[in-house]
Amino acid sequence: MAKKQYPRCGRCPTRVCENWGAKASNGPPSLEKAPAFCPMKLMPELLAEALSEYDKPEVREFARLASVQEAECYERLPDGLRTKLPRIEELIQFARKCGYRRLGLAHCGGLFSEAVLLTDILENNDFEVVSVQCKCGAVPKERIGLRPEEKIAPPESWETMCNPIAQATVMNRAEVDMAVMLGLCIGHDTLFIKYCNVPLTVIAVKDRVFGHNPLAALYTSETYYRRLRNKIE
Repeated sequence: MAKKQYPRCGRCPTRVCENWGAKASNGPPSLEKAPAFCPMKLMPELLAEALSEYDKPEVREFARLASVQEAECYERLPDGLRTKLPRIEELIQFARKCGYRRLGLAHCGGLFSEAVLLTDILENNDFEVVSVQCKCGAVPKERIGLRPEEKIAPPESWETMCNPIAQATVMNRAEVDMAVMLGLCIGHDTLFIKYCNVPLTVIAVKDRVFGHNPLAALYTSETYYRRLRNKIE
């Protein structure tokens, strides 16, 4: 029985979609060298359907501004292309391009200091900041069925649950122009994304070991964290 193909861009040996260095006048790249699992080969109708979404004026303009912002993160110098903008500065510039004034900050309680710093920066750049911490609501973890031994705190202690649904609904009610996630836990961030009804971006994701830089585990996966690459038998 033939194995069903599915997109696996993370295994692509050619990356023909990038068409890097080709002249724009030559048109799109040939798919001749694309692997059989390339989504451009497997799902052309679906990609065409997705592309039609950009014909909606508001989507087209948002995508255009995002691409303009992407290009502005680089500068051409005599010795080549260089990067120049940290993500926080990108956030400020992109929000201005979109005409956003009120930003929602959904942050983890463990990153309270970072939330204060980011709020200062955004407010100093003339944004209104609506911020909601993950423990909003002061609901005990027992409310969602946690047993005492499953808590971080000692079993007999109170422990407030993270409440990403409340964070999202507050953002929705406050009618923020864009929500910004700062360090929500895995799973909690998923719920926030699910219930948030406004445009959303991420300024940082949580990684308790690597100072909220999860890619460090990838960069050290052939040395200190090689255990991550061990194949499960």
